[in-house]
Amino acid sequence: MGKAQKYVLLGDATYPLQDWILKPYQEDENLTHRQLQFNYRLKRAHSVIENAFLRLKARWQILLKCDDCSLELLPTLVLACCILHNVCEAHDNPFNEEWLESTEPTELPKPSQPAPAAMEDNRAEQVRELMCQYFESCGEG
Repeated sequence: MGKAQKYVLLGDATYPLQDWILKPYQEDENLTHRQLQFNYRLKRAHSVIENAFLRLKARWQILLKCDDCSLELLPTLVLACCILHNVCEAHDNPFNEEWLESTEPTELPKPSQPAPAAMEDNRAEQVRELMCQYFESCGEG
C-alpha cells in the first residue's frame, strides 16, 4: 500500500491494539464488509500459526515438558527445535499424525475481557486500516 510496515504479532480481541499487535475489529453488527474480511483473514492466519505450533510440539515433545529445564536453557531449546523442525519440513521428512495424539492441547488461561481502551495505541489503528486495505486489494480468499 506504499507504506513500509514492520512485523506485527497476531492477537485476539483481549489484547490491546498496538502498532506491533494486530487484533480483529470488535464483532458487532456495524462492521463493514472490509472489516469482516479483515477479521476472517486474521483468524485464518492465526489458525495456521496454531497448527504450526501443534506440529512443532508433536514432533519435538520435549517442548511439552519445558518445565524440566532451566530458564536460561529454554530459549536455546525452543530455537533448536524450531530449526530442526524446519529442516525436517524442508526435506520432506514425514510427519507422523500419531504424534498429535500425545499432544493434548493445553489451554493457558486467557483474559476474558478485552483490554481497556486506554491501553490501545491510536497509531495502531492506522496500521490495522492499512492491512485492511491491503486485504481488500488482494480480493476474496
